[in-house]
Amino acid sequence: MTACNVSQGHPPFIILQGIPGMEDKHKWISVPFSSLYFITILGNRTILFIISTERSLHKPMFLLLCMLALTDLGMSTTTIPKVLSIFWFGQSEISYEGCLVQLFFIHSISAMQSVVRMTMAFDRYVAICEPLRYATILSNSRIGLIGLMSLVRAVLFILPMPILLQQMPFHANHVIPTTYCEHMAVVKMVCVDTTVSQMYGLDISAISSSYMLIV
Repeated sequence: MTACNVSQGHPPFIILQGIPGMEDKHKWISVPFSSLYFITILGNRTILFIISTERSLHKPMFLLLCMLALTDLGMSTTTIPKVLSIFWFGQSEISYEGCLVQLFFIHSISAMQSVVRMTMAFDRYVAICEPLRYATILSNSRIGLIGLMSLVRAVLFILPMPILLQQMPFHANHVIPTTYCEHMAVVKMVCVDTTVSQMYGLDISAISSSYMLIV
């Protein structure tokens, strides 16, 4: 087992390995990544522009589509630029603080996406099964409140992750064999008991699975 940086607390930077065993193919792999990123940015910005400018689309389902587009933009912008910098320029280092920030945004945006998808499923259920009560059950103001609550919930639920990790010492080996910082990958580098952090990650996975089953 590698030694702990107890005196240092945490490393100044973390190395994102990219795709292990395919380092020589990173530039080729970057082509579909960059293409999908461009399509994602263009498609979601187009959705946001059309819905925001067309007043007839200011309805609950389209407002939910706007929320989903925003979370999709947030998720892709949080991860893909760093992925491309690894593939194109070999810039595999990320500061420890930057890693925690990326971790926070990845998981908080994922939590928001799960709420939006669940609400979209509920929206379709009401539209099909309770069409006469649709306008009273799901109004624009109620959708806005759901969006605000999903944001607050995601921040309050995910914020303890980086805070807990900030207090822990790390192994001397600080390499993550992926292209981005996610919670369990960072937890594996900690050299103290991580039961609380691991249970926290498993709890999030269980909640996400439950939302997918609901959808």
